[in-house]
Amino acid sequence: MPPLKPPYDPELVHILNAIPPMPLFTNEVVKQQRAGLAVISTPEVTLVDPAIVHEEVSIPGPGGKISLSILRTKTSASSPRPLIFYIHSGGMILGSKLLMIGGTFEWIKELDAVLISVEYRLAPEHPFPAGLEDCYTAFKWAGDHAGELGIDTGKLIVAGHSAGGGLAAGLSMMVRDRGGPRILAQCLNCPMLDDRVMDASSQQYVDEGIWTGANNKVAWNWYLNGKRGSKDVSPYAAPARATDLTGLPTAWVDVGSAECFRDEDVAYAGKLSEAGVGVELHVWPGAFHCFDLMAPDAVLSKSARTTRLAWFKRVLAQAPISAGASKL
Repeated sequence: MPPLKPPYDPELVHILNAIPPMPLFTNEVVKQQRAGLAVISTPEVTLVDPAIVHEEVSIPGPGGKISLSILRTKTSASSPRPLIFYIHSGGMILGSKLLMIGGTFEWIKELDAVLISVEYRLAPEHPFPAGLEDCYTAFKWAGDHAGELGIDTGKLIVAGHSAGGGLAAGLSMMVRDRGGPRILAQCLNCPMLDDRVMDASSQQYVDEGIWTGANNKVAWNWYLNGKRGSKDVSPYAAPARATDLTGLPTAWVDVGSAECFRDEDVAYAGKLSEAGVGVELHVWPGAFHCFDLMAPDAVLSKSARTTRLAWFKRVLAQAPISAGASKL
């Protein structure tokens, strides 16, 4: 008997059914997937909003040069601006810094923010901690260069979808423990947090959706260099493993009710609350993984985006006044 599972949203299920299923990951499948995603992630394809300007920067990193995309509006009503440090999706094994970047344009325009998207190293070629170290290095660089970037150092937000959300959670812990620019808030959208893949939602969607429980296991195993599920997994790699979440920045956590990350994300939001961290949690009914990026015009996607944007605005409005930085 197949496992019971929540129903899909009637509008979203038609969109999901039109998306080709992703085969079980192998080295060859990932090679093909990377090639396909690269075609739809070029600046010519993704950076099509005339209100937004873009520049590329290369900085020194622990494994070589790190490429950053810096986006902002052409005109600004205020300076210095908030920073959204964005980490792309792709299960730690796929994607690039402009993958589905259009989903952030609303943030840039509505918040008058500078957005930096980081090109971090991917597994299996570069297992943990390579990708997270790239993110930490890039985030620290952004804070150190706030003046020339026109960034308000009191309004630094880390954000990401899926793997990017998991990396943003790990980055928040790493900055707390190592030191670095103070993070005002963390925006964790359907984050990838738990390598153990043992909860009910992982089993309900083991072979269903755009990100399946089966592929989730493969991705985690590659990211952790074969140590998925073992006792010595770092909480920086799998934030659901953390036993101390105190002192972390306030968080947004959202997830679909019809996806494999549902239970780990809800549990993580609960652990943050237990640790005294402010959390806004949303479980979008009938939504599949990354539904707001894959189906941006759906009614539920619009509701999610509106609610998330309102959270951003509240967080920024409540930020302490800082000295800021000079305008570009």
